[in-house]
Order: sequence, then structure tokens, then C-alpha cells
Amino acid sequence: MRKRVLSGILASEETYLSHLEALLLPMKPLKAAATTSQPVLTVQQIETIFFKVPELYEIHKEFYDSLLPRVQQWSHHQRVGDLFQKQVTLLYKPVDRVTRSTLVLHDLLKHTPSSHPDYPLLQDALRISQNFLSSINEESTPRRQSMTVKKGENRQLLKDSFMVELVEGARKLRHVFLFTDLLLCAKLKKQIGGKSQQYDSKWYIPLSDLTFQTAEESEPLPIPQAPDEELDAIKIKISSLRSEIQRERRANKGSKAMERLKKKLSEQELLLLLNSPNMPLRVHNRSGKSYIFLISSDYERAEWKEVIREQQKKCFKTFSLTSMELQMLTNSCLKLQTVHQLPLTVNKEEDESTGLYGFLNVIVHSASGLKQSLNLYCTLEVDSFGIFVNKAKTRVYRYTTEPKWNEEFEIELEGSQTLRLLCYEKSYNKAKMNKEDGESTDRIMGKGQIALDPPMLQGKDWQRTVIPMNGIEVKISMKFTSREFSLKRMSSRKPMGVFGVNISSVTKRERSKVPYIVRQCLEEIERRGMEEVGIYRVSGVATDIQALKTAFDTNNKDVSVMMSEMDVNAIAGTLKLYFRELPEPLFTDELYPNFAGGIALSDSVAKESCMLNLLLSLPEPNLVTFLFLLDHLKRVAEKESVNKMSLHNLATVFGPTLLRPAEKDSKIPTNPTQPITMGDSWSLEVMSQVQVLLYFLQLETIPTPDSKRQSILFSTEV
Repeated sequence: MRKRVLSGILASEETYLSHLEALLLPMKPLKAAATTSQPVLTVQQIETIFFKVPELYEIHKEFYDSLLPRVQQWSHHQRVGDLFQKQVTLLYKPVDRVTRSTLVLHDLLKHTPSSHPDYPLLQDALRISQNFLSSINEESTPRRQSMTVKKGENRQLLKDSFMVELVEGARKLRHVFLFTDLLLCAKLKKQIGGKSQQYDSKWYIPLSDLTFQTAEESEPLPIPQAPDEELDAIKIKISSLRSEIQRERRANKGSKAMERLKKKLSEQELLLLLNSPNMPLRVHNRSGKSYIFLISSDYERAEWKEVIREQQKKCFKTFSLTSMELQMLTNSCLKLQTVHQLPLTVNKEEDESTGLYGFLNVIVHSASGLKQSLNLYCTLEVDSFGIFVNKAKTRVYRYTTEPKWNEEFEIELEGSQTLRLLCYEKSYNKAKMNKEDGESTDRIMGKGQIALDPPMLQGKDWQRTVIPMNGIEVKISMKFTSREFSLKRMSSRKPMGVFGVNISSVTKRERSKVPYIVRQCLEEIERRGMEEVGIYRVSGVATDIQALKTAFDTNNKDVSVMMSEMDVNAIAGTLKLYFRELPEPLFTDELYPNFAGGIALSDSVAKESCMLNLLLSLPEPNLVTFLFLLDHLKRVAEKESVNKMSLHNLATVFGPTLLRPAEKDSKIPTNPTQPITMGDSWSLEVMSQVQVLLYFLQLETIPTPDSKRQSILFSTEV
């Protein structure tokens, strides 16, 4: 991103230099004529007209000539701040150039890590530039983010973003602009014949007339949702195209092939961006219509509501725009916008991080700064394929100003770049729950986020940090384990335990068909977890999971009592951990390549025959345990309308856990310069594992006359 900003600066400087050169051309002959008996202009007139043009040319030429080679030989650690520092010290005229330089420095600082050697230099350059602008009473930011309206008032842009609008049951991509007095929804027109981009206004609401509606207050409108399988297919295509682009880049092949691949990738990512968000944000115009935006997370929805409500405190009068005023406002959006591009891979620089793949352990320690005692809990969100998903939730800490959760969660990352944390006040008034909106009366007390920076998370030690949010501070610790290490299945050093011990050894020792741990966990989840939102997807508390692991490993007689007192997500997490730590996956290392090949068959009859034969080839304890789990997962999916866990969601959670091979000799390549950012080859493999489990989940029955299979199913001894 830094390189892209600097490339734009170079292009701007090049244009400016050409303009200065055009001014310098007539200057010399005019100066020569000034000393003759018939001068065109006097020396004083020439000095006035061409004031400081030669000096300006030299300053900008030196700046351009120094910046160009640094951008051409770009690296992450490249310094440019010294050049800006020198330039703004010299630049006092024209004022417009200083203003532009200030805006550029704002953008550049935004994309420069605070640890970078450029950061203090750029800060100093920005300070000098801003001081100069202040001295002549002209602030740079309003110039860029405002336009003059009637009576000389300024209409400033506060926030803008690409969003999905639901229009007559169809999803439409919009660019939404929040100004100091209104909310404008616009559509970016397609560029035709090289014309510059333009916006088309769809609607606007004065902030004094805007209200937020709940599902109960508005007309019922079903939200069309793409099947999970469709979204998964899009992700597979995205991962495949990213891999192809990487191969093309390494092979240094022609740009035409690369451009074709990038275009396809852009189309698929846009499709995912359009179809993924399902959380409604309903806005209503008191004097007219209602509108619905679809957002991917509670964090973003709260962000929009907060900034709008804060600004509404300053808006009292209603108004309407003439068609000419609306057109002028819409035209100004191109210059005022702060979000210029969709969050697509093709819009990123080659050296930008593709995110982290692996497991992030997060300890939510405590919160401080609360002014009154409340019932508080936190949720954690991370991004995957550019969409944020809720991954974990702490317990409710009752009536306190200083909650001390000290809860640890293990969160799986798939190309993740940001961790978000939201702090809620728990409401116990169930009558007011608004399930259709996915929004309850639980009030967001604060929210914050932190970038998942690969260099910071490189070490094995815990990284402690504080997330500030609306006057509240939440202390957390993080530790990252990359795919390279998290893939390995290890045999337990405690042969009499159950974790990390071969499943056949456990069932033989217990004289059962299905391990005791599997039966106990499923029984408890069926008793009180079938309607838990996000069951198996939301992480349980890591300390509770470890306590249960120890209890099962030591054959603790009180394990059932412990389970009854624990959060159901911890029990689900214990079950997932058991399968993940098996020294060999439930589907076995030997048969894994065959399952991966079978699911890829295009002929449905051949696929069914192949997959069923492979399934029935599993060792007896593996097969019976899998069928026992399969029946349970189908019953969980029957409650999808409440728990939000479809067959596909369950396959996404359990597929890699049940199929991932032991990887004694890891086949996944590692890059010594980026050892913790593994990418799309892994995503494709994971998605294949998901498809295998989904195939069996979607089969109504698994028919076979095999006597061995019959004896297993009808045996009462499990």
C-alpha cells in the first residue's frame, strides 16, 4: 500500500514538473527582451508572473529524482520520510502544493508501521506542513472532506464504505457516504470508453429524519442467503486462482495471462463480498421509505450506528435537496471519498500480507475504566476471505466495574489479518430478544481491534497488549501457532490416557464400540447444547477444555459432574480436541488420498460407490465412532434455524479434524522469510476435507448389506 501511495505521488510530481517546464519555456526569451528597447514585459512584471518558478522547479525536480529510484527498488524497509521532511521545509508556495503534500503524508503515515524508521521522519514532515497551514488559517482536512452548501456552511464527509443493500430481494453493491447532515447511498457507474468514474445517487436521508428500525418495527422481509455450498465453491475458486497467479508470477510469464487471472479473481471475490453479509442494518426515513444494508459483523453495524447517532445530536432541521444540489453532492463524492477500492486481493500490493494460517490462542484477562457495575462479556471476531466471523465468547462476569475473565480461547485462522473484540452488557430480558436481526438487547459497551502482525506474533512467547475502547481498556494476551506446527499429530506419552492414543487401543481397553469421551461429550451436548448459537463453531474456554482433557486422561470419576457445570462450548471444544489429537485421523492416513480422489469424481454413481466402499473399509472402531458422530451432527443441523449450524457449517468445523493426515513429513512448503503466512494450497486441501464430510452428512442413509456393517449398527454395546 505504501508503494501504491508513492507511485501516485510520482505521477503527480511528473505532471507538476511538466507544467513548470511549460512556464519556464517563455521565461528566458521574455527576460532577454526585457533589456531591449521594446520589451514585451518589464523585469518586475516577469518576476511577478513567474514568481519562484525556477526555484520551485529545482525543488520538485530534486524531490522527484530522489524518490523515483527508491520506489523502483522498493522493499518493506525502504525509507522516504527524509525526502518529505526536506521538501515540506522548502515548500511554502504555492499553498495548494503544501495542502496536497499534507494529504499525501496523512495517507502515507496511515500505511506506515510505527516501528518503521520512516515513521518519525514522516511525522515531523507532517508537523511542519500542518503548522504552516495553521499559520495561514487554512486547515487541509476540511478542504478535502467538505463541500460548501447554502449560507456558506460546510458539509463534511465523516465516513464512507462499500456496503451491500437489499433491494426488492436482490443484493446490490453500494458506496455509502455519511456527511455531517445526511446519509447518501450511491452506485459507482461502469466506466465506458475511458471516461472517468462517476457516481449515481440512489437515495439520501437527512440525519434529522433518520431512525434505526428493528425487525419487529418494519415489514417482514426475508433475507436471501446463498447456500453455504455456493460460498464454499467461490472460496475454492478464489484459492485456486490465487495459486495460479502465484505460479504465473514465479514463472515471469506474459502480463496478458496474469491480467485474465486477476480479472477472474476480482469477479469471484466480488461475488463473495456481495453474498456473504447477512446481518441487517435497517435505516428509515421518517418522511418516507426504509432501507436495509447487509453487514458481516456486529462490530461494523455498531460502528455505523455510533457515528450516525453521535452526529444526529448536532442535526435539528430537516431539509430536501434540489436535483441540481443532489447532482453536485454526488459528483463531489469522487473527490471526497476515503475508501477508493473494494477490499479485493487484486487491489493489494504484491508484498502485502495475505494473512495468517494456523491457530491463535487468546487470553482475555480483564477490563478497566467502567464507571458503573454491569454484567459483562466479550466476543472475539476474526476475518477470513475478507469477511469477519464471531469466533469466541467469554462467560458473563456479574455486576462489577472490573471484570476478570482470565479465559483462554483457541481460534483457527484462515488468511486472517485482524482480531476484533467487543464488550457487551448482558440483558436478561428474553422478551426483548430480536433474533431475526441477530441483535438482542445486549448493549455494546465498547469495541476495538488489533492487526495480526506476523513479525509481532513470530515468537513462541505470549504477547500481552491492551485494546482501548470508548474509555474502557481490555487486557489480552496472544500466541500464534502456524500451520507448519499445528498440522502435526503426535502420539501421547501417556498410553493409559485417551488423548493422543490410537482409537482402537482406547475402545479395546474400555471394551466399547465408541470411546467413552465421545459418548459423554455428545450426550451432554444433546442434553443442553442443541440450541446453542454457533455450537462447535464458537470456541470454548481453553482452561476448561484442558481441565476436561486431564479428567478424561486420568479417568476421573467426577468428569460427568465437571461437564454439567461447564459451558457447553467447552465440551464441544474438548470433543474437537480429542479428534484433532488422534495420532492418526479417524479416516486414516492410508485411505485419506482415496477419499480426496473419490470426492473429486464427477460421475455421481461412481462417486457414491467409491465413497461408500472407502467408508466401509475403515477399521471397525473408526467406522462405528464416525457413524455415531454423524447421526449426532445431523440432529444438530435439524436445529439450524436456532443454532445457525447447517450441515455445511458442521462439515467446515469437523472435516479437517476428522480427515487431516498425520503429516509426519509435512508436504506443505515453508518460506523462511514468511514462515507463518501459508496460503491457498492449504485452503484447497481443507476445502476438499470439508467436501468429504459434507458428502456423508448429506446422505440420508448409508445402505449396504455388508454383514460386518449390520453387526456394528445393531450392536447395543457402545
